[in-house]
Amino acid sequence: MGEFASLKEAQEYFVHDRFAAVNGMRVTAIGDGTASATVDITADHRNAYGGVMGGAITTLADLAFAACANNIHRTTVAQQMSVNFLSGSKGNRLTADARCIKNGRTSVVIDITVTDDTGRAIAQIVGTGFKL
Repeated sequence: MGEFASLKEAQEYFVHDRFAAVNGMRVTAIGDGTASATVDITADHRNAYGGVMGGAITTLADLAFAACANNIHRTTVAQQMSVNFLSGSKGNRLTADARCIKNGRTSVVIDITVTDDTGRAIAQIVGTGFKL
């Protein structure tokens, strides 16, 4: 499978990712070069305009990135992330799906797509991780 023996082990590891955890974000899937994370949108995730705050979207993507990268090589840290916000969410839940597109000797490049539960693409993120 990877560095994590199971989804449960990955979830137990990332419960210590406190900012994501206290904001209701959780790892929901982990595989060979893939991972997913979800969050149910609450009033705490909204900006002054009423939309989902960009920081909430980015944090969810970062959690999926971390699960994917650290399943490939523990410990991997984010070195760079590029975020493109595509649309406002019309749903009640966000899901970030991460997929490794390059696994090198010292780094990984991971593509993350964030969607809402209506199927709308919310953000596209590419992250580079450095293997410690």
